[in-house]
Amino acid sequence: MINFKNFLKDKIYIDLYLFISITLLSIMGLVFLYSASQGNIETIIKQSFFVIFGLFLMFIVSQPDPDFYKNNSAIFLIFSLVLVLVTLFFGKEVNGARRWLDLGFFTLQTSEIIKVALPVFLAAYLYDKPLPINLFNTFTTLVLILLIVNLVRIQPDLGTSLVILIAGLYILFLAGLSWRFIGISSGIFILSLPFIWNNFLEPFQRQRILTLLDPNADPFGSGWNITQSKIAIGSGGLQGKGYQMGSQAHLDFLPETETDFIFSVIAEEFGFIGVCILLSIFLFILLRCLYLAFDARDRFCRLTIGGLSLLFLSTVFINLSMVVGIIPVVGMPLPFISKGGSSLLSFYIAFGIIISMATHKKLMQK
Repeated sequence: MINFKNFLKDKIYIDLYLFISITLLSIMGLVFLYSASQGNIETIIKQSFFVIFGLFLMFIVSQPDPDFYKNNSAIFLIFSLVLVLVTLFFGKEVNGARRWLDLGFFTLQTSEIIKVALPVFLAAYLYDKPLPINLFNTFTTLVLILLIVNLVRIQPDLGTSLVILIAGLYILFLAGLSWRFIGISSGIFILSLPFIWNNFLEPFQRQRILTLLDPNADPFGSGWNITQSKIAIGSGGLQGKGYQMGSQAHLDFLPETETDFIFSVIAEEFGFIGVCILLSIFLFILLRCLYLAFDARDRFCRLTIGGLSLLFLSTVFINLSMVVGIIPVVGMPLPFISKGGSSLLSFYIAFGIIISMATHKKLMQK
């Protein structure tokens, strides 16, 4: 059971570097979103609520000792699994996808919770296992990862299932997975690609991959999104066209400007210089997390910080790769920038856990 006896300490635990940089990124996100939404005040008010609540939530989550998360990781994972299963049967359906639970005051995308709960659970399961990890622990972990990934995939949500897969594999790799196993598994995965193509991908997902290979084959249909995104990014030049002056977004050529393609809006309006500033903040957050991982008090904390920070990196990488046409469009928001309450709150929770792992130093590993 969850033990709240030592939930909060008499000392405030906070990493100012992360807290300030994430707050700055969140404020920048509101500025960018105002332009991307073409001045929709309702959208900004709603997003501002999530930002304020998320920063408060990040602070609260950062206060418990890491043992609280280690001892209760199974409960968090089971709770998130139940939410995903409930969503599959009773969730709100939008455009053929059943990914959301309508709570009345808030629509929750339940897969966003499990992408944080899974790495914490795997870190708790693997932190005390001898190196290299034996086959039993490896296969047990892989079966759990693939089960959860498939539950999210059938919603269908290829983007989030891909991130969950990567997050789980990160923990497995950081925990000491042998290179021999990695090589054999990679070979099996490559040989299985035709089977995966025919049995695990929806028709629209296959079309997105084909569009990536040749976006000009249907420039006014399946290739429209990525073509307009490239035009927006390229037209920004060095300094950009100016705030709220992007033609692709404000003349409705560019789709999903508030979510998947908000980076294209930023690149068009703020240019190469603005993009470099934004990416510098992302890079600073990542480097700070990696430093905190190396400086953490024990292996569980290092695994958790490493897994969650690489989850953050993967989400940023997938979004940026998607909008520039390196990978297929999979529906992935840009952390702390894109519109969306569930994704936003999940990253505030993730960084709250990271801060907890990094700032509690009293119980040193013997």
